[in-house]
Amino acid sequence: MKLVHQINLAFGLSLALILSITAIIIHYVLMDHFIGTQKDDLRTLGAAMSATIQKSGMTSLNMAETVALKSSIVSTAYAGVEAIVSDQQGNIVSGTLPESTQLQTKALPLQKITASTSSLQSIWDGNDSRYLVEVQSIPQGKLTLYTPMSKIKSIEQALLGKLILIFVVVGAIMFLLSLFITKRLIQPLMNLKMELRKVKDRHFTDVKLIKAGGEIGSVAQTVYEMADELNRFNQVQKQFFQNASHELKTPLMSISGYAEGIRDGIFEGENIRKGLDIILSESGRLGKIVTEMTLLAKLDSEEDIFRPSKVCLKELLTEAVERVNPLLISKGLHLHLTYPEVEELIIMADQDKLLQALLNVVTNAVRYANEQINIHVNLDKGTIKLIVSDDGPGIPPELLPNMFHRFVKGKDGESGLGLAIARAIVERCGGLIQAGNREEGGAMISCGFPVISNT
Repeated sequence: MKLVHQINLAFGLSLALILSITAIIIHYVLMDHFIGTQKDDLRTLGAAMSATIQKSGMTSLNMAETVALKSSIVSTAYAGVEAIVSDQQGNIVSGTLPESTQLQTKALPLQKITASTSSLQSIWDGNDSRYLVEVQSIPQGKLTLYTPMSKIKSIEQALLGKLILIFVVVGAIMFLLSLFITKRLIQPLMNLKMELRKVKDRHFTDVKLIKAGGEIGSVAQTVYEMADELNRFNQVQKQFFQNASHELKTPLMSISGYAEGIRDGIFEGENIRKGLDIILSESGRLGKIVTEMTLLAKLDSEEDIFRPSKVCLKELLTEAVERVNPLLISKGLHLHLTYPEVEELIIMADQDKLLQALLNVVTNAVRYANEQINIHVNLDKGTIKLIVSDDGPGIPPELLPNMFHRFVKGKDGESGLGLAIARAIVERCGGLIQAGNREEGGAMISCGFPVISNT
């Protein structure tokens, strides 16, 4: 069964159950209310008649006057209420006992009244559930008032019938409204299912954003973003294999070409030595590319390759500067390190891996700098900011969005893997790396790390 039908069926059954329970409760509440009201009316009428009889000082000899008074009060204010007057011995002197469901009220002369004392006693004891009874003591005996339950039930059933009709109409309206709401809720899910099927079939570019509100809208937005990310990853993967094959193919062609030339005697004398030097150089370059690709793959997939510990950033930067100092001297560049005058800044990182990331970033700046390189460190709201900048030509705008992707390199770049490795390492340290250009010219790469207490 489809989800929309399941929801509609569940809502319909729930609505029917709720309305049924409500109708039953209202039935008993109405019955209790009407019975209570009728009892209060009988009690009021009995009290009024008893007070009138006692005030007039009537005796058993002028009971006919009492009967006439009773008939007047009952007929004008309490239609459907019957009265029975009995003497001290329980003999009926006025009124009649109910017979089956037909009640007759008739004032008879005292000498003609006949009644069953046991039947009257049964009414007093409340054994007959068909009637509501009120008994009042009077000087001449007892005044018994009774009214049939059928009257109360007919009123209650009429009112309950109207309420049930209202419930049916309201229930139908609510059910139709639920169908509309369910359709509004389920339709985006059905559309989302179609978009997920596109993701399953790897048609990432065909995925559309489903317009919906609430949590469904959030899920739809997530699916759309996921498809976009998968499409980007798919393109990057394809580009990676293309670039990897190109980067690997170039040194292999050089090695193969010079090896064949030496084998076939094309190179002689000093040219043989130069050819061998090129073969060694390209072999080293090839080995470096393979090593960097292997490191990237391990950083992406293996957890045990990264062993974090508390690292003093100042000591790490000092070691990095010492490592690149020969390269700076050979190119006539100056490096300026600015470090805040505060207590030691500690970060959680794999020291060897983070040192490699810093070397990749700094050597990239050395490659493009004209005269100087600046390394600036500051502490901002619990985050350590490390900025490496140079005074070179800057990063071309078309390279900025993909600066840290694999095999993306500038004009004088090497393998295009250095900054990709730096990003992978920084992110494994819980940090963030970004690239940009300075307003005064030159490239700028910033890294942010969460600061760790040195305790």
